[in-house]
This record gives sequence, structure tokens and C-alpha cells, in this order.
Amino acid sequence: MARRVLLIVPTLLLLGCADGQPTSPGALSSPEVVRATPGLLVGSTTVLLTGLDAPKGIAFGPQGALYVVESGNTSINGPCIVEPRGEKCYSGTGAVTRYWKGRQERVASGLPSVYVAAVNDIIGPADIGFLGVGDAIVSIGWGGPPAGRALLGAYSTGFGDLIKLAPSGHWKVVADVSAVEDAENPAGGPVDSNPFGLLNEAGARFVADAGGNSLIQVMANGATSVVATFPSLPAPPPFSQSEAVPTEVQRGPDGALYVSTLSGVPFLSGNARIYRVVPGQAPTVYIDGFKTITDFAFAPDGGLYVVEYASAPVFFGGPGKLTYVAPDGARTVLKSDLTFPTAVAVGPDGAIYVSNKGNMAGVGEVLRIVP
Repeated sequence: MARRVLLIVPTLLLLGCADGQPTSPGALSSPEVVRATPGLLVGSTTVLLTGLDAPKGIAFGPQGALYVVESGNTSINGPCIVEPRGEKCYSGTGAVTRYWKGRQERVASGLPSVYVAAVNDIIGPADIGFLGVGDAIVSIGWGGPPAGRALLGAYSTGFGDLIKLAPSGHWKVVADVSAVEDAENPAGGPVDSNPFGLLNEAGARFVADAGGNSLIQVMANGATSVVATFPSLPAPPPFSQSEAVPTEVQRGPDGALYVSTLSGVPFLSGNARIYRVVPGQAPTVYIDGFKTITDFAFAPDGGLYVVEYASAPVFFGGPGKLTYVAPDGARTVLKSDLTFPTAVAVGPDGAIYVSNKGNMAGVGEVLRIVP
């Protein structure tokens, strides 16, 4: 996309080192399954996690514990660079929080993040995935021309990358996703990259680059390739078009990849959609008619849970929504009073988990919803 995408998360190191702050051994691996709360009624919503810093992607570890990434807070702990949207300042407050045995615990901290005060945008860890017991893979956003990362000097490590996060809390870069946009700019337009949604599979990872309007495949050895690009849509004057802004990627029940789009400025109702992607073929529209989709998840019956960041006709006004789309296309709004929701996941207990207040530092939440 161009620089304007990052308004979705107003969203999304140690000095000279690719390792983050260590945490307690085994922090990313636990045998605890998130279980249904005794007495919890169908149709209920409970606040499971609180006090999060701009929460984004949710995942369940291989043992069943819940993890959520936090993009960071508004503190400035390093250099600033000047961009068209304003100063982008290093914060380094990205984190991962776990819910285990009824306890909320931040298990990794000090991950790369930046803050753009002019638009209240916190950019950092965006999504998380697991494969086997132990390490996690985390996508780290950037939101701008990839070449600008070098201006942060020793603080630039991790931005626009996939990182591998060990149970100790140490991390290392495993792939430079934004380098694809820098070298190829596959969708055309201004050079801009913001790795966001992540699908972690055996042998390959897939990343939705919200800035580059592309889907990138990352092999186990770090090699990258473009799987698909997503077109802009018409927009009324004074806007010439609304960019796609891909936000999430999932593997569907039919084996195809599915990618959601936020749609860019002016964020018109109906422009957000989910594409079906088969490598080697042009993406096809699977479902449309939404506004500002930030995430989606497949239901056990093959339907979809879709999260919309805001519901007003244009820009980011109005509450966020959670909608269930049945296999036959019928839609049911499950929640219409969310506050800037950014992620959704279906738990092993069958409940729906949503990152809420996803653009807010210190007050972010994860909700547990039983429809």
C-alpha cells in the first residue's frame, strides 16, 4: 500500500544485536490448554486479558496456551527519523503475552517497535505463529519505504522482518520480508512495506504485506518470493483509488490460501474483502461487502469469523464488529460494540478470542466470546 495504511493501528533489540531481552526458560511453551470457564453462558463475552500495549495477532501454542503479540507503547527510547507522516521514533516496547493456568504473563519484551506521534501509530509485532513445541515466529511491521530502516542505525534490526522467538525470550531475524518490496515493488505504486498477518506452516511461511499489497512466501531457509498481489479499487474524489491493504492470511479447508484486505483511504464500506489465492493463479474474490477487515478465522464448520476495525461509512468512525459468515454466505453480527479490534482466533475450547482496543497502549484487551 502506501504510507496511509498504517492508520489502521494508530495500527502496527538490544543495541546492535538481533537478540531481544531474555525471559524465563520455557516461557513460550506450556502444557496448559485454555479451557471453558465453569458456568460461562452461551452468548457471553468476558475480558480475558487486560493492560496490553496495542494488541494484535493471537495464536494458540502447540500445548494450548494463548499468546498475543503487543505492538508496543508510545515511549521513545531511541532515535527518530523524519517521514511524510511525521517523526517515527524507536520505542522497543513490543512484547508477547501468554495466558496460562488462569494467569496473564508477559513472556517476551523489548521487541522492535516505533511510534509515530503525529498519527498516534504504534508499529511493531503484528502476528505470531507456532510450529512444534518451543520457538515462535513473529512478524514485525515497519510502515514506510524499507530503505528508511537503515536510518535507525543500530536500532533497525527486526523491522520489516520475520523473527524467531525462543522460549528463553531471545530472538533472531529469519527473513527480511520488506526486502521484497524494496527490490521488486510487485504491486507497483509507492515503495512501502508493513509485514502484518502471518501463516506459519511446515517448510514455509506466508506473510500479508499490508504496505506492499502483496502476499509473500518465506521458505525455511529465509528465501522469499511473491505469491500474489492485490488490486486497488475505485474511490470517489478527491481520492483516486483505495488500495487493497492485505491484513491476514489463512489456509482454508479446501487447501487454498485466503487473504483479507482492510482497503485503504478513504476506507469505504463494502471495499474490504477476502480473496482466495492459489499460487500461480490470479486471486479471486471469495467474499466482499465488508469495511476495514483486520483479521478472520475459519470456523470448524467451514464458515468464517470476520473482524472489522470500524463500521462507519468512511474512515475509522463507529465501533468495530465481529461477524460470522456461514458456509452458505449468510451473515450474523455477533458483536457490534468492539473498540478497534485487530485480531481473532478460534480456541481449542470452541470460543472466539478477539484482540480489542488494538491501537491503544496500556488498555488493550483480549476478549473471550461464546456466540
